[in-house]
Amino acid sequence: MMNMKFYRKLPIPQEVKREYPLTPKMAEIKAERDKAICDVFTGDSDKFLLVIGPCSADNTDAVLEYLARLKALSDKVKDKIIVIPRIYTGKPRTTGDGYKGMLHQPDPTMHDDMLQGIISIRSLHMTALRDYGFSTADEMLYPENHRYLSDLLSYTVVGARSVENQQHRLTASGLDIPVGMKNPISGDLSVMLNAIRTSRHGHTFLYRGWEVESTGNRLTHGVLRGSKDAPNCGIDDVKRCLELFDEYGIDNPAVIIDTNHSNSGKDYLRQIDIALDTVKYRQSAIKKFVKGLMIESYLEDGCQSIGAGRFGCSITDPCLGWQKTNELVLKLADLL
Repeated sequence: MMNMKFYRKLPIPQEVKREYPLTPKMAEIKAERDKAICDVFTGDSDKFLLVIGPCSADNTDAVLEYLARLKALSDKVKDKIIVIPRIYTGKPRTTGDGYKGMLHQPDPTMHDDMLQGIISIRSLHMTALRDYGFSTADEMLYPENHRYLSDLLSYTVVGARSVENQQHRLTASGLDIPVGMKNPISGDLSVMLNAIRTSRHGHTFLYRGWEVESTGNRLTHGVLRGSKDAPNCGIDDVKRCLELFDEYGIDNPAVIIDTNHSNSGKDYLRQIDIALDTVKYRQSAIKKFVKGLMIESYLEDGCQSIGAGRFGCSITDPCLGWQKTNELVLKLADLL
């Protein structure tokens, strides 16, 4: 006897995509963006990636206001930087408590509603593509849910709490977009590297009730986010990581530097120095290894409790506000 209530049957991804379809123009923009981003990881492009946005997409209106500003900024730096908005709609929780993201709660002040959550997150990612020309990034918190957004995402991340999980690794092996594998909270890079190595080749596994075969994803890569003991975003850390790629026999090595989380000690203002330092030191021999940055940014600085009412201020991890974000991205472009 299972200790859970089967509340209601939810629509499968194919049904949701039929109800909320992409237009041919949206699909064309997505394909163009996919190629531009993939070219960075294959080495065919020397542009710099910037995965940037709120810690959690907690309010549709605030996220869309952020995207409108980000679009104008992206246009200014597009010759050097490919901006990928992070619209993270699922929030991992260390203890299982707290806000779990828009997928669970489209309105953070209300009860869970997974059906409305599925609709809300698809609508938000669709609006980013249709109105702002942005294909987006989201975290693959639940591998079985990826297909609700698979025609909209150009980048996805397997988080620090999920990177050792077999289903995440195998699902990543079947995707055709870049997947960033974060190092775990312990900081053990062997976990991250084994996740990359696993997802680079094909597998047979169970997915959404099907026996499936994947062919491997050559675009999986590392995301350095620091550990519980120390950051790992400095040049010596990155050089050591590059050596480990070689020791593990992983070709086409690549990493993204996460400027927040344990690298910043969750001091969101430190993201500025980490980002600038990374761009400065990557101009050396590791330029082809460091493909970009992740930055947590929103309309307002810091964070707030749920229901506090500051429009565009994070209700999860603290973020850089827009003024600081705008200044930082322009500085990064100048350095590049």
